[in-house]
Amino acid sequence: MEVLVIMVSFSADKGYSNHPTGLGPDGPFPRAALTHHLDRRWLHYAFLSRDGKCAMVANAAWLGPPLKSCDKRERFTTILLLHDDTQGWHASQFNADISTPHWSAFALPHAHDRPARLDIAAPTKHPKVALKLWRSSRPCTSQSAFFAQHQHLRWQSETGVYGSGEIHIGKSRKNVEFVGYHERVRGRWGWPDLGEWVFGFANDLNAPPGKPPEWSGVFTFIRPVSGKAEEQASFMLWRKGRLVRHFPRRNVSFAVRGSLSRDDVTMVPSLPGLLGTPAASMVPRRLMITAILGNDHVVLDFDGETAARIVIPSETSYKPFSVHEVLGGCHMHGEVNGEKFQIETRGIVEFAGGATHD
Repeated sequence: MEVLVIMVSFSADKGYSNHPTGLGPDGPFPRAALTHHLDRRWLHYAFLSRDGKCAMVANAAWLGPPLKSCDKRERFTTILLLHDDTQGWHASQFNADISTPHWSAFALPHAHDRPARLDIAAPTKHPKVALKLWRSSRPCTSQSAFFAQHQHLRWQSETGVYGSGEIHIGKSRKNVEFVGYHERVRGRWGWPDLGEWVFGFANDLNAPPGKPPEWSGVFTFIRPVSGKAEEQASFMLWRKGRLVRHFPRRNVSFAVRGSLSRDDVTMVPSLPGLLGTPAASMVPRRLMITAILGNDHVVLDFDGETAARIVIPSETSYKPFSVHEVLGGCHMHGEVNGEKFQIETRGIVEFAGGATHD
């Protein structure tokens, strides 16, 4: 009798070098070069302090292939936003320094509860974060959106990410305990074609350190300019670190009411304000999301308080695209598998779309 022996070698490299002997890519992205000027990959970090007084949003993005044939790396940008209840919003330009390898819950191999570094700082060292991050939960299923004929994006998210360390805003330095969210996105799209999106999350901030939040929710809504048939929406609910319900597009409804005062919206980075950037549409103050699937249902009620408008240059037009990071109180309640729940917490919501001349 013949015996077939299969030898599998696992990579010990903890970076993203995609070691050729590994079983699949080390992550967080597959082994594939960016070849089109609209190809994108990004890692997104969003955190709220346990006391609700501080927030952090950061993005590391790979944008298309090298600009010149002699360049060896893709275009890479990083931006860091910090909000403090006494000092407001502060942001780097799109050139913040970030520690490597870039922390990601989707990198392999990845110890589930072992802290790892994430340091991000503007060249001036203001703002700056020096954190240790670790995960307490598991990711949701990967989701995809296809639009504008040949454009697409794929994203995957994970709640219950914990952070501990220091944040620097101006001359102040604070020790913080964060609870938040991490996401990876890849695809090929232009900002005007992407149209509009609403995205956000809410974690129960009262879980013991290192334990997954009792309840967590993440929602998405994408409305491309190419038409209603290409709209995408979902609501995902975690229970103690495990995804327990994924409400699909046709089971999720969104409603908004009122708008934030323009005095409550800060434009970041600071340079776009010097370039005559057109005004953006008003940012909704109240967002209500309802998800229903059989006897299971969830209602998320978000009340915005302040927002940072990130102005993003477009590769295909002169019209700027803006992402608004909105902070506010959040109430989430519902019933899943016959179990009722409710949490009072803080949340971060993104409202994104093209700028207008209104």
